[in-house]
Amino acid sequence: MRKPKVPVVALMLAGGRVDELSVLTFFRPKAAVPFGGLYRVIDFPMSNLMHSGIWVVGVLSQYRPYSLMTHLDYGLPWDMVGRRRGLYILPPFMGREASDWYKGTADAVFQNLEFIRRWDPELVLILSGDHIYSMDYRPLIQFHQDHQADLTIAFTPVAPEEAHRFGQGVIAEEGPLGGPLKDYREKVSPPVSNYASLTIYVFRTEVLEEVLTRSRTPESYEFGRDIIPQMVGNYRIYGYVFRGYWGYTRTLEEFWRTHLDLLGPNPRIDLKKWKVCTNLAHRNIRDRKPTVLGPKAKICDSLFYNGAYIGGKVERSILFPGVKIEEGAVVKESILFHDTVVRAGAHLERVITDTEVVIGSEARVGGEEGITVIGRESELPAGLRIAGGVTVYPHLKPQAFSEESYAPGAVIS
Repeated sequence: MRKPKVPVVALMLAGGRVDELSVLTFFRPKAAVPFGGLYRVIDFPMSNLMHSGIWVVGVLSQYRPYSLMTHLDYGLPWDMVGRRRGLYILPPFMGREASDWYKGTADAVFQNLEFIRRWDPELVLILSGDHIYSMDYRPLIQFHQDHQADLTIAFTPVAPEEAHRFGQGVIAEEGPLGGPLKDYREKVSPPVSNYASLTIYVFRTEVLEEVLTRSRTPESYEFGRDIIPQMVGNYRIYGYVFRGYWGYTRTLEEFWRTHLDLLGPNPRIDLKKWKVCTNLAHRNIRDRKPTVLGPKAKICDSLFYNGAYIGGKVERSILFPGVKIEEGAVVKESILFHDTVVRAGAHLERVITDTEVVIGSEARVGGEEGITVIGRESELPAGLRIAGGVTVYPHLKPQAFSEESYAPGAVIS
């Protein structure tokens, strides 16, 4: 038998926009959204691949890919450059035979079967690029091989009331790591199981090609909805149970709460332990000066990175590089992306700002009513009052705010 060029090829699904993240994904896919003060969401699965020794990765990108492509930088930050390693951006294409935009997860992989054949792997690892977690994929792959599975799906237990949001697997647990998959349903209610799919699949390569070609119909675009339910009972499918931390971050509330898991004396997300790598050249992070603290700065249970200036009060917040908090300003339980400026006397609570936002002096933004999100490069005028749960569109100038105050849930565009 001819030895494969590489044992495992990874395909990362990273092209989608998540509507629930509102203005944060107007100009970038979810995988490229900043996270944790220094990183992008995609850094977490990319670092998992690096630590797992999986060196050939195809990134299936579609929606506004420029930010993602710039950040990935050919895989250099994750040492994915070499003769038998590499990171490849795989956008949709038009060739001799008609193709189109990716219509779903299965269609995206189907359009890139030639990429898989080029590397001739024994296994294909398919995973989502927009979840926050730390996982060594090698035990998953070993589990798959030990059971001679055609497909192994990774699941994690979730609260029963949350299970309807995910693909659900009914697993006959033969051991601590999982067992045969008896049934699979995609986002049904009432749920058939509290095991939620992580959108992590290990396929035998020949089985993957078979189900994407012979079993494919014009409407079979999604693994969870179309492909996997057809495979149950006809192939050897196993469920692998992952019990570590998993941040879904599909909604603004989840995105905000996952950030708070970075804080406290015993953070649930331990960035040092996880050893997450990122591209420090993106947005010139590595070239910024050290952060400066003003004489009246007060910081409690927060993270901040280089290039910032803190002259006011910061509590349980995450500040990305270049953020400036002027004297007298207060920032509570907020996430401020790169180069946000909070003018003197302003007060923020439960606010997420995109890059290069300016909050005018003495403004009051956010509150307990919900998460307030402000699009990139918007400038709020001095003294403005914005309640919790408000959405501010990108690129707004002070004159765009026709009211002196905005009620909870308002959308300012």
